[in-house]
Amino acid sequence: MGLEPRHASIATVLLAVDIGNTNITIGLFSNEQLKHTFRCESAHARSPDEYAILFSQMLTSWGLSQKQLTAVIIASVVPPLTDTIAEATKISCGQIALVVGPGTKTGISVRYENPHEVGADRVVNAVAAFERVKGGAIVVDFGTATTFDCVSPKGEYLGGVIAPGIRVSLEALLGKAAKLRPIEIVAPPTVLGRNSAQSMQSGVVHGYAALVDGLVEKLRAELSFPCAVLATGGLAPLIAGHAKSIEAVDPELTLQGLRLVYERNRKA
Repeated sequence: MGLEPRHASIATVLLAVDIGNTNITIGLFSNEQLKHTFRCESAHARSPDEYAILFSQMLTSWGLSQKQLTAVIIASVVPPLTDTIAEATKISCGQIALVVGPGTKTGISVRYENPHEVGADRVVNAVAAFERVKGGAIVVDFGTATTFDCVSPKGEYLGGVIAPGIRVSLEALLGKAAKLRPIEIVAPPTVLGRNSAQSMQSGVVHGYAALVDGLVEKLRAELSFPCAVLATGGLAPLIAGHAKSIEAVDPELTLQGLRLVYERNRKA
């Protein structure tokens, strides 16, 4: 569903871009509404012109012209791709992107020992989580890494946990175990696997659910306040079905956080 041209002049039409190690996730907002999403591989070999063609095709498929876009915001954990995507969006969207980083107004304070070490996606997730629950939160993001990020009731980013991601762990296992074969990442019928595929599926799904529940329990024991537990990332719905600690799933949490950060900087 495209945006009606008569609305383009009064709506904030924002392109939010989350550059991860594995995928680039893109969301199109009309004011606060997420209208479209798109995902592509984080391909280092592509030039800005190649990405610009991809973005132009994406906008065309959504029924949009370059003139209808108001702004672009980018969060990136892949420094070599940051400038590439910023240049591509300038070519294809006609906008100079706001890149989330030091000096960006986020609305939360970062209490990490070295704030520059925190990935932009983790900060953006914290922004979205605090806006959603208006209190303490733990965000579990199932990406290339599985991250746990803690937010205080005052809206402070406190830090968290970084664990190997599900697909990364599975690929490492397959690379080292000659007799094991690739599997579909789905829940097996029982925890007790009756063949190699089911056994691996149990290790991936139930193993990571147990990892989440165990780490959330330990984090809550260290924190001096109650906190909601939110999950995001592509595999969040699957793991959340087996992790008792996850209270809500929002696959678009990072994109929503980018929208909030853009609004805070636009007003500033």
